[in-house]
Amino acid sequence: MVAKKDKRSTPDDGGRPRTTLALRQTPLPPGDDIGAAEMGRRVAVNLRERRKARNMSLDQLAVASGVSRAALSQIETQKSNPSLGVMWKIAVGLGIPFSELLGGNTQSAAILRRGESQVLRSADGRMESRPLTPAGSCPWVEAYELRLAARASHSSDPHAAGTREVVIALNGQLRVHVGGAVHDLAAGDSISFVADQPHSYENPGSSEIRCHDIIIYSR
Repeated sequence: MVAKKDKRSTPDDGGRPRTTLALRQTPLPPGDDIGAAEMGRRVAVNLRERRKARNMSLDQLAVASGVSRAALSQIETQKSNPSLGVMWKIAVGLGIPFSELLGGNTQSAAILRRGESQVLRSADGRMESRPLTPAGSCPWVEAYELRLAARASHSSDPHAAGTREVVIALNGQLRVHVGGAVHDLAAGDSISFVADQPHSYENPGSSEIRCHDIIIYSR
């Protein structure tokens, strides 16, 4: 789904709407650039290890994930960092929880500090996803804080079969598209749905919104 343009927004000096830049101008967590590089390294290692453990060639994974062989090779060799959407496709193609690509944690107790969490961004920069739980803390459940800029929308490819999502709106209005149905949520409302089908999140309002997204994988 393509995000609608807000014709009423005031352009900045570069000609872009200020509402479009809201998320991009938000201060990044400390060490964000270093964190992005480290995340790319972990994704490369985990991708290669899990692909080989499943005896999958790059060509086979390309077919299963919908990500080209060339792109997979670039990611494995750390020549490029994958986007949020690409990482989801790879996880589905490998049949693993998304967090396994980011690196698991085998300690008996793990703490994720807010300033240490790696923020993931959509290709257009209008949606941010911040992990709320340490990577690998629970293989079958993940929690994220999503932020959508004004008039923004973000489409998600189907997750692995049996995956469910629970989304809780924290402020503003959130519109969730699941299959052919549309659901409007106000602050404090929540929705649970089967996420192994196309779905998307839309912010129809004029200011940024936040929501919590809990992903539950089928065992």
